[in-house]
Parts: sequence; structure tokens; C-alpha cells
Amino acid sequence: MTLKQKKLVALTVVFSLCMGITPVANAMHIMEGYLPISFCISWGILCLPFLAAGFFSIRKTLRENRKAITILAMAGAYVFVISSLKIPSVTGSCSHMTGTGLGAILFGPGAVSILGVIVLLFQAILLAHGGLTTLGANTFSMAVAGPFLAYGVYKLCGKCNVNRRVSIFLAAMLGDLFTYCVTSFQLALAYPSTSGGVAASAVKFLGVFAPTQLPLAVIEGILTVILVIGLETYAKPELKSIGFIKEGPTHE
Repeated sequence: MTLKQKKLVALTVVFSLCMGITPVANAMHIMEGYLPISFCISWGILCLPFLAAGFFSIRKTLRENRKAITILAMAGAYVFVISSLKIPSVTGSCSHMTGTGLGAILFGPGAVSILGVIVLLFQAILLAHGGLTTLGANTFSMAVAGPFLAYGVYKLCGKCNVNRRVSIFLAAMLGDLFTYCVTSFQLALAYPSTSGGVAASAVKFLGVFAPTQLPLAVIEGILTVILVIGLETYAKPELKSIGFIKEGPTHE
């Protein structure tokens, strides 16, 4: 490895050690057995086209540039570490950041669907975070819906000539929040309120997550900006190789 690559690896190790220490708490991913089997199957089937597109996206990226695997692996590790931090909520539930905004910005939302499902599978098996039966639902909310919104926000901000770091912050923050909006909708569909139906139930679930998820989304946006700054410092050639940094003037 080159000196810059060694510095990048050291940076990610330090980040993992600092962020990976967290008290034991119940996870926010929809837990094992919580959704009816029909919903589990439906959400899983809905994820399949995105996973197929993500597989071909990653294969194309690595075929064109093998060096991109370093940044891709780092993006996956970031998702794993940051989404494993389970923060107890004052409402009795738990929340966590997602980390998918970074990968969506660097590689597009398709690639993140693959990174996300791998992370969710490992978390379900090794950390009892989420579940195998609810893997489809959790994948759709965290690895499909959130990254697609984050990517869309980042691209829209770019077209509007918004400062790039502001764009990264908004993309990561809004992608995080949208993940939990989708999760609330998934839970509401499975357990509609007796008075008010799905809409009323969704509002209740959103109210459960909001007290901790709103500040966590802001924190995730800030962390993502800081990590991108670190990558621009120590892995600029790699970022250029994947097209994140282009020659010429940029809106920093």
C-alpha cells in the first residue's frame, strides 16, 4: 500500500474504534418476527430489482477501476459501524444512524443496496440487530429508499450550484430521515391504527422515532462531511478515479 492508502486505513480504524463503543440496547431495525410473513415476502421481492441493479453497478465499477474497491469497502464498513450504534430513545424505542448517504454519493444508490443488504445480514446474524425474516423490509428502507433520496438530493444540489459540503450534509441527513419515514410506513401498513388507519399509525411511529432520530440525522450529516474531507485529503486520487472529484473548478 502507498503512504496515503495506509493513512486512509489508519483513519478508518481510528474512526471504528471511537464510534464502535456503544452500550447494549435494543435495535431499531424491524426485529425478527415482528412483521407478518406476507409482508416479509412482499418487501423482499420488492428489493430484488434494486439488488440486481446494484450488483451490475458494482461489477461495472470494479471492472473499470479495480482501485475503487478500497473506497467501496470503506463505504461498506462505514455503514456497518455507524448503523450498529443503537441509541436508546426517551420514548422507549431505539434509533441509529444509517451511513448509507456516503456510499450513495460516491457510487450511486444501486451499489449501496448491495452494501446495505450485506451489512443488514451480518447485523442480524452476529448482533441480533434486525432479523432474517424482516431482512427485505429493512433492506428496502435503509439500503434502497434512503440512498436513492440521498443521491437525488446530492445531484439536485449540484445542479443548483449549492456548496458541495452543504450538499453532502443535506444528502446524508435527509437520506437518514427518509429511511425512518419508510420504516414508519412499513410498520403502519402491518399494524394500522383502529382509529385512523395506516396514516394515524404512521404518525405514531414517526413520533416514537423523532426525538432521537432528528438530532442523529444532523450528526450523520456532519460526520459524512468530515469523512469526505478526510478522503479528499488522503485519498484524492481514488476519488478522482471514481469520478467524485473532477478536474476544474468545484463548489467547495
